[in-house]
Formats: sequence, structure tokens, C-alpha cells
Amino acid sequence: MERKEIQLLVISLGIVFFTLLITLLVLFFYFLKKKNNYLVEKMESEMYFQSELVKTRIEIKDQTLSEISKELHDNIGQIVSVGIMQLNMYIQTGKSIKSKELTDLKHVLAKSLDEIRILSRIINKDNLLQSNFIEAIKQDLERIKKLKHIHYNYKFTGEIPEINEEHDLFIYRIFQEALHNSLKHSLSDLYEVDITTTADLFQLKMKDFGIGYDTKKVTSGIGLNNMKLRAKLIGAKLIMESNTSGTSITLEYPLTTPDENKS
Repeated sequence: MERKEIQLLVISLGIVFFTLLITLLVLFFYFLKKKNNYLVEKMESEMYFQSELVKTRIEIKDQTLSEISKELHDNIGQIVSVGIMQLNMYIQTGKSIKSKELTDLKHVLAKSLDEIRILSRIINKDNLLQSNFIEAIKQDLERIKKLKHIHYNYKFTGEIPEINEEHDLFIYRIFQEALHNSLKHSLSDLYEVDITTTADLFQLKMKDFGIGYDTKKVTSGIGLNNMKLRAKLIGAKLIMESNTSGTSITLEYPLTTPDENKS
């Protein structure tokens, strides 16, 4: 009887051991699969982030080339044309040029030089973004003020934050898209840009005073979708509010420690 009990005990222990072994193998392969899926998703996420980063860089360069073209045609071209017309008039009349006329021509040439300097800053935007994307935002506002004859109120509170350079580009591009969408649709001639930084948050708020839109009806569009996507990619929150008195777009980007931001 004891022998049978021993055999039964051995068989039972064998079954328990075999069951435990099977369970451990199942758990091992399950967690191995989960880990592989996580690594694949992480790799796909990183590849997607990098592809969006490249796309953002291209869009900024395209925007820069578009701005250069407009500056050349709308401002510098017209100013130089006025100067040439004045010179032609002096040549055709054959009269001696008075001091006041020379002064007027000097002002025309000086204005064209100022526009060329603005153009130079646009061309060097990539270098500016690498060091201070907040200054790039301010220069964009100043340039559009001259080009579009709009007014703006700009306020910066806090210190320039240490933000990952790649995230800088996304923040700047979100601002660009918000501004140009507003210039295109809002009919506003006044803008308020308020940038605030604290120890743990960077906030960029842009408000226009245009016709606004119905946020319940306008839920898509390439520009809006791009802004939302890029905010999500950098862990930021994008808040859009609009009514008949204007539209405001707020970007809230959480700041981590400098070491984490640079990683």
C-alpha cells in the first residue's frame, strides 16, 4: 500500500512539475512576445517621429523660400523699380539733380537695403532656430507686420527654456502653421502672442481678432491636423478656442530637467 502511495505521489509531483514547466514556458514566450512587440512599436514610433521631423524641416525650408520669393517680388522689387524710375526720369529730362531729389533717392535705396537685411535674416532662419527659436518667432511677427501691414502685441515672461532641438522645430512649426492659417482665414489685423515659461511648463498662446470659426464644424484640415499631431509627438497639449471675436491657440509643453530634455 505504501509503495502505491509513493508511486502516486511521484506521478502527482511529476504532473505538477510538468504543469509548472509548461506554465513557465508559456509565460516566458508571452513576455518575450510582449517585449518584442514593445520594441517594434518603439522603433516604429521613433521612425515616425524622425520622418515627421524631416517633413517639418522641409516645410520650414519651403516656407522660407516662399517668404523670400514674396519679399523679392512685393517689397524689394517694387522699391528698386521706384529708384530706377526716378533715375530714368532724371536722365530723360537732362536737368541737374537737386539735393532734395538725391535725398529722396537715398531714402529709396536705404529702404531697399533694410528689406535685404530682413531677407538675410529669413535666409539664416535655420541658424537662428538652432540657438533661439523664440527669437525666430518674434522676427516672424516683425516681418509679417511689414509685409502684411498688421499689428501685434508680443509678451515674453520667464527665461528661455532648454528644450530638445528637435522639439524646438515642432513648436516653431506649430506657431508658423497657426499664424499663417490665421493670416489666410481670419481677416484679423491684430495679433497677440504671449510666451510664458515656468519651472515645469512652456506655454505659447497666439490670439487673433478675426471672424473665427465653429470649432464643432471645423474639426479637420491639413493644417489643424498637423498641429495636433506634432503637439502629440512632443508630449504637448494643444488647445484651440474660437468664436466671432477671434481665435486663440495655446500650446502647453511640459518642461523636464535639462538632462531629460536633451536626451
